[in-house]
Amino acid sequence: MATTERDLYLVLGVERGATDAEIKRAYRKLAQQWHPDVNKDPAAEARFKEASEAYQILSDPERRQRYDTFGRAGVDGGAGGPGAGFEGFGGFSDIFDAFFGGAAGGSSARRGRPQPGADLRYDLRITFEEAVHGTEKEIEFRVLGRCETCSGSGAKPGTEATTCPQCDGRGEVRSVRQTMLGQMVNVSACPRCNGEGKIIETPCDTCRGDQIRLSNEGEVGPRGGPAGSLYVAVHVSPHASLKRDGTELYYQAKVSIAQAALGTRLTVPTVDGDEDVEIKPGTQPDTEIRLRGRGVPHLRRTGTRGDLHVLVDVVVPTKLSKKQRESLEAYAKDAGEAVGGTGGIREKLGL
Repeated sequence: MATTERDLYLVLGVERGATDAEIKRAYRKLAQQWHPDVNKDPAAEARFKEASEAYQILSDPERRQRYDTFGRAGVDGGAGGPGAGFEGFGGFSDIFDAFFGGAAGGSSARRGRPQPGADLRYDLRITFEEAVHGTEKEIEFRVLGRCETCSGSGAKPGTEATTCPQCDGRGEVRSVRQTMLGQMVNVSACPRCNGEGKIIETPCDTCRGDQIRLSNEGEVGPRGGPAGSLYVAVHVSPHASLKRDGTELYYQAKVSIAQAALGTRLTVPTVDGDEDVEIKPGTQPDTEIRLRGRGVPHLRRTGTRGDLHVLVDVVVPTKLSKKQRESLEAYAKDAGEAVGGTGGIREKLGL
């Protein structure tokens, strides 16, 4: 069936609401299947041209809108009809871009445009408490700013940049080579104008065609290009005693056997200052005491904070004095508990 009689979405096998990425992916698949240098089927060339024409129309937002509104009548004559050479579908670079996913080089939409400024990174270190409560920091860094003399154009006032003769203002140069798939076009930035498409014959006396380094401003692009972005990488210093998990804080409270058995009061560090915590008599190992609202603020729930979890760690002594040992043995005897191993040195000595 002739191309003019088939719906272009049907040719590519996509829905009418397909995204640009889906259209490109569908065309790449068909191009790989029907390219005449790969597929020797007599119908391959016609199928390849049909898919290429559909892609050239649907990949162009303006032409796609006209096609969706008026059908073929809105786009006929702009993409080449059946039987036209490959040039009728926008040039080989467009086919290369869809066939290989844009690996040949930059798209025509970027030719000759000013390059954006470089992105910057600033490493900022804050304390644990500042991360919890929030803080404001004033930072200073050196960046490229716009020259006031030439307004960032790089050319001396009264002069202007000229079109690059090597790339004719396109900002790119192309080389063609033969492969098993036919002619392959390699696109690269023009070496003479560095991809800008223009050459400054008379540089600005202040910046010499470059930029001036200033402080406290975003870095602008050369020749008046858009500014880059500043990324602030925040590094939080660890707390000496507290551990964080989201909005929750944890503290390991070490108590002795006597403190756990008899009870005590401990001073616990919090991000708001020290706080006394009661250890009740008979507290068992791994007991958790929760201090509500002493954690990290919730980002999406204004005015609410997580909790501070005090985890009780009962420490068993590894060394005892003679008096401590006698006291513990007396306690064990009174409680009817068997302690110590048989055949110990104390038993051998008759102690």
